[in-house]
Amino acid sequence: MKRKSCLVRRTAAAVTAGAAALVLAACGGADDGDTGGSAGHGGHNGSASASASAPDSQGRHNAADVAFAKGMIPHHRQAVEMADLAPERAGSPEVEKLAAEIKKAQAPEIRTLSGWLTSWGEEVPADGAAMDHSTHGMDGMDGMMTDQEMRGLEDASGEAFDTAFLELMIRHHEGAVAMARAEQADGAHAPAKKMAGEIITSQSAEIERMKRLLGKG
Repeated sequence: MKRKSCLVRRTAAAVTAGAAALVLAACGGADDGDTGGSAGHGGHNGSASASASAPDSQGRHNAADVAFAKGMIPHHRQAVEMADLAPERAGSPEVEKLAAEIKKAQAPEIRTLSGWLTSWGEEVPADGAAMDHSTHGMDGMDGMMTDQEMRGLEDASGEAFDTAFLELMIRHHEGAVAMARAEQADGAHAPAKKMAGEIITSQSAEIERMKRLLGKG
């Protein structure tokens, strides 16, 4: 009877030990699963990180972007300066209206371009600063007015002003379009390339409009 009882106890102990081993194995399997799960989550987190870094890649910039901003700021400033002459000097409402539209479009872009340069740790061109041709390689083909041309525009009025304004602004716009095309080809900053595309579209349309006003379109 004692031997039978002892045998029962031993059998029970063996069963318990076996059950414990099974539990440990199951736990080990769960841990392995968690490790695999963590790797899976790691992969998911990696993809989330990649998504999170997407805006950063969109925010990257290169030398062409810097040159575009540094070149376009004084270029736009001069266009605004030219447009400011129209209310008191233009002979036709069409020219005065066009000048107002040019100022309305380009003044906000100056602020945006300046903001990009500041965020990139670059110096914003000072008011009145001439364009640095070495930064964008336009070799004088940016359409900027000379001081003499600006003085001539300031001294003109009526039909003479309209003709000079339109002819000079066409050349000015053509320079801006060339700069914008260079940015689209070589730039890396998505918002700058988007602005360049908008400049090409809007200023190309204004060039055609000005040519029609001159009777050349």
